[in-house]
Amino acid sequence: MENVIKTITEYCTTGVIRILLAIAAWFIGKMIINALLKGVKKIPAFAKLDQTVALFAVNIVKAVLYAVLAISIIGILGVPMASVVAVLASAGLAVGMSLQGALSNVAGGIMLMVLRPFNVGDYVEAAGVEGTVSAINLFYTSITTPQNSQITVPNGALMGANVVNMTANDTRRLDMTFSIGKDSDLNTALRILNEAAIADEKVLKDPAPSPIVAGGSDTSVDVALRVWVAKDDYLSEKAILTKNIVQAFGKAGITAPAVRIISDK
Repeated sequence: MENVIKTITEYCTTGVIRILLAIAAWFIGKMIINALLKGVKKIPAFAKLDQTVALFAVNIVKAVLYAVLAISIIGILGVPMASVVAVLASAGLAVGMSLQGALSNVAGGIMLMVLRPFNVGDYVEAAGVEGTVSAINLFYTSITTPQNSQITVPNGALMGANVVNMTANDTRRLDMTFSIGKDSDLNTALRILNEAAIADEKVLKDPAPSPIVAGGSDTSVDVALRVWVAKDDYLSEKAILTKNIVQAFGKAGITAPAVRIISDK
């Protein structure tokens, strides 16, 4: 009886010690991992990497280090690694089937790094969302909308969607359409569009601004202005030009389309 009690006591004592060591290893390991990640970011060669690649590389290194930490903790707890490998091998198929979506996202993240349809900081429209790419992680990509909302899009969905990168080039064409009344002077309206574009210093002169007649209806004529601007000036120039053109139309007597009122009487 004494031997049984002694054996149980030794087993419990050993178990408690292993658990305490495992907990200590977890916290110490986290501190070491954080220190290593900070050290990696300070490496001169790493600092020269593209921001998109750098963030993705950090996430990969972080995942590997935590996997090593988890294996180390399993060893500290006294679990035979042969048993762990056998369990993982037997459960591999089931885990793979259940994690199809996650694995496709990992594959999508790798393909995003290889094909590079966009980078961190680009303004894109993809998978039903639109905004600035703030981070590309192993499983998902974070996009910040113009309203400053954060949207998380799985990488697998991005790889299967049409991606419109609006800031891939240094310049963008700004198309603006205005509807005016049919009794308005069309030549005056086109002249105002052209003068507004020429007077704006941020509107590029090559290619030259293009004021055109874009269409119309039985009550209106649509005039449009096509100008090229730097990609960073796109939204601000759209607002500025709209304001200047509307004010110029008012001063020149360019009227809005007539409103038809239909009565059943």
